[in-house]
Amino acid sequence: MVTMHIDELIAHAKQHINTPQQVPFLSIPKSWGQGRTVFGGISTALIYTAIKECIASGRVLRSLNTNFIGPLAFDTPFTIEVEVLREGRSATQVIGKAIQNDKVCVMSQACFGVARDSKVNVRNTQHHGMLAPKKRSYIPQIPKVVPNFIQHFELAKHDGGWPFTGKKTSHLHGWMRFKEPPECITDGHLIAMLDSWPPTLLQLIRWPAPISTMSWSIEFIHPHADIQPTDWFAYQASTRQAADGYGHTEANVWDSHGELVAISRQVVAIFD
Repeated sequence: MVTMHIDELIAHAKQHINTPQQVPFLSIPKSWGQGRTVFGGISTALIYTAIKECIASGRVLRSLNTNFIGPLAFDTPFTIEVEVLREGRSATQVIGKAIQNDKVCVMSQACFGVARDSKVNVRNTQHHGMLAPKKRSYIPQIPKVVPNFIQHFELAKHDGGWPFTGKKTSHLHGWMRFKEPPECITDGHLIAMLDSWPPTLLQLIRWPAPISTMSWSIEFIHPHADIQPTDWFAYQASTRQAADGYGHTEANVWDSHGELVAISRQVVAIFD
């Protein structure tokens, strides 16, 4: 199976055509696949990367909202189109779209903002309380059960259940990092990593069942300490509610210094 390191994909997504603002003919190999589509974490990361190329220096990513509209096929060319909706004095709003066969498959709206002097300063006081992993933990590559993209990550579960184990819990706590460290950790790398864990709902059922993320919202916390490519990130996800074939989940992510770096929320559809 042909594979590409995430740094190669990110480098390709930076290659812009100025008019229109478009990344031409990007193709993602099957090793980044998830069922019949590309892993949502990498498609969102590449859209963000293309968006970031249009942003003035000094503006950092504050939020990213993504809708997965239709399957984005792997090993098939697609383009990323970027539109700046508004660039104000302190914030920029941008939309990015992954388009394949003339259809929008994934769409993200990003908000970037400059840091400003403010009298309001509230520190996060929530901590994960987990010890760093002493050994690597892998999900076995079971064909048609475990998605291909998992091979790019190391996941060390601390609490909760793996998919299709019939657990009564609906949370996942653990640590994550790239199996092959990137040159550096950017927000694009963090976006891909955030989506590497299985949905919390899958541990509640005993047999494989399709599940699809419909929408994904991420909030990024700034400022934060420098991050090393080999660092572990703490991850704690919970299910807020699930019924009628839909679930609402949210997760907090901390860096190796124990600082909160991202808050992630997803709406997922499960076909059990």
